[in-house]
Amino acid sequence: MTRRTVRIAMNGVTGRMGYRQHLVRSILALREQGGLDLGNGETLWPEPVLVGRREHALRALAEQHGLTEWSTDLDAVLADESVEIYFDAQVTSARVEAIRKAVAAGKHIYTEKPTAGDLAGALGLARLATEKGVKHGVVQDKIFLPGLLKLKRLIDGGFFGEILSVRGEFGYWVFEGDWQDAQRPSWNYRAEDGGGIVVDMFPHWEYVLHELFGRVTSVSAHVATHIPQRWDEQGKPYAATADDAAYGIFQLEGGAIAQINSSWAVRVNRDELVEFQVDGTHGSAVAGLRNCRVQHRSATPKPVWNPDIPATEPFREQWQEVPDNAAFDNGFKAQWELFLKHVVLDEPYQWDLLAGARGVQLAELGLRSAAEGRRLEVPEVSL
Repeated sequence: MTRRTVRIAMNGVTGRMGYRQHLVRSILALREQGGLDLGNGETLWPEPVLVGRREHALRALAEQHGLTEWSTDLDAVLADESVEIYFDAQVTSARVEAIRKAVAAGKHIYTEKPTAGDLAGALGLARLATEKGVKHGVVQDKIFLPGLLKLKRLIDGGFFGEILSVRGEFGYWVFEGDWQDAQRPSWNYRAEDGGGIVVDMFPHWEYVLHELFGRVTSVSAHVATHIPQRWDEQGKPYAATADDAAYGIFQLEGGAIAQINSSWAVRVNRDELVEFQVDGTHGSAVAGLRNCRVQHRSATPKPVWNPDIPATEPFREQWQEVPDNAAFDNGFKAQWELFLKHVVLDEPYQWDLLAGARGVQLAELGLRSAAEGRRLEVPEVSL
């Protein structure tokens, strides 16, 4: 067994998502399992080079996980020819400039989303990377989650018949920060820092809908800032200038309608933090992050509306659980493996910077729809 090492500059790993999902549960998890099996007796060994602005935080992370390479000098890391891949999990406002530098240095690009603050910036990155000839990918983790993989299995098997509608509920109560610490960083609630639930979540909904049900062809959205004041990491109050809730209606290619509510000001009364109900002529399903339940047309009960008597039917018990039938890995790690194989083996990979630009476009049009109070068409994007 031979081992091939690939060095990855990981920028933004001191943040919550960059640390937990990308460093610990993806790259370090790959190392713990002995590397990524490439076949033919070859194993890929990922070697992270931690990059960020806070020297003490980087040093602490490196010491905690037995890593030796970290730097606060992004330019120096990108100048190192032994570094093949640049990964970005920074705040959105810093992403475009860093990716442009990495592309100019000839690095393959893997990045969190949104890839840019607007569609022009996102398409610019996609064109630049394509012209430079580097490989590029965008994190689209939710389609690799067990619940949505089960849902995809149902779609591919024709379970639904004609799909009529998709209803999504996402969110939870993010503490304001005054009497309990907030679960999300304060910049998420400042529009001037790139915050807002639309720019955060609409890119997710774009690829989920696109991959499972069809391209989004129009959007109608209403957004709100339900909590106008929050408290930051130092306990100081600040004005929440970004939207913390969004209510969207999406027309899909083929005719299905999707309605998705996204909120950081909602208390959870569902089985998982995100759930999608899909209704079709032959059956329905409710899928979350891990679980998926179905109800076939042959097993659909016959409710009768009568508000004068209590409901006696156990509606939730009338659904059947979809079995795992497979071993599901962490969704972030699964996509990392595919991207690494794309880089070193040139295996096909479809979730590139152009796909990321579609997500930015939907967020941009969603905000514009809310501001103008009208439905907007979503044209296809291209280089």
